[in-house]
Amino acid sequence: LASKSRAEEMSQSLLAFFSWILTEINTLFQILLSPVKGSTHKERLESFYKLQARNYDNYRKRLLHGREALFEKINQLLSQNKKEKLVWVDMGAGTGYNLEIMNTEIMIKDSSLHLKGLSSLFSKVYLVDLSTSLLKQAQERINQKSWSEFITTCEADATKFVIPGQNQGADLVTFSYSLTMIPDWFSAMEQAISFLRPGGYLAIVDFYVGRKYPKEDEIQQPWFTRTFWRTFFALDNVRLSDDHIPFLESRSNLKVVYKSERQGGVPYIPFIKAPHYLLILQKQ
Repeated sequence: LASKSRAEEMSQSLLAFFSWILTEINTLFQILLSPVKGSTHKERLESFYKLQARNYDNYRKRLLHGREALFEKINQLLSQNKKEKLVWVDMGAGTGYNLEIMNTEIMIKDSSLHLKGLSSLFSKVYLVDLSTSLLKQAQERINQKSWSEFITTCEADATKFVIPGQNQGADLVTFSYSLTMIPDWFSAMEQAISFLRPGGYLAIVDFYVGRKYPKEDEIQQPWFTRTFWRTFFALDNVRLSDDHIPFLESRSNLKVVYKSERQGGVPYIPFIKAPHYLLILQKQ
């Protein structure tokens, strides 16, 4: 009986391993080889994500670094000034994985909130994205967690999104690896700033390339880093920019409260790491 049980466990492990391998191959094929089709930005996004939406989170956990660090910092800032429940807009929210990260951070900071999590801090959360397939995954996550009373998915363009029926605006707007996916990213920034309340926070984590001659407090990246990663990510219409940070820092109504330039590994690419940044600004 014991040997039979071990054989069954080994068989299940092998099946799980081969299932993972097939899923990885499919995801890599969709990312690297599958042609992106469509005449509009929405159509191209859906073409890219439709067949990898189910495995989106598993692969991106190893690619999209810094999200946990960003939301840990956000939670610290929001907790310091909390007077009433807040409104959060997550732009380019994808599958809603950021909900899980923020929920974990809230519960770590205050174990007494383990039954409430997100609902202890936010009265309303809006997940904004143009991809129908990714938002479907987000809605499944919301339903599984019983968050539907205060979290809403919105299939909308980040450059045009307005908070439905909400006059006073948002206390937190986040862009987590979404700004580089938006062609008119500066318009998305302007739109987000327009409905962000004074005292509210704009938080971004994303890939980037530095300027050839950065400011004294910024990292000077070598030519290879600036050239290779811009070209590599452009194959999937991910537009690494050296203008994100300077654009936001130049805004007179935004104050930088946290900035960090980092690097993180890319699955199946050894030895080199892709640069990303964390930036949190407060509206004055």
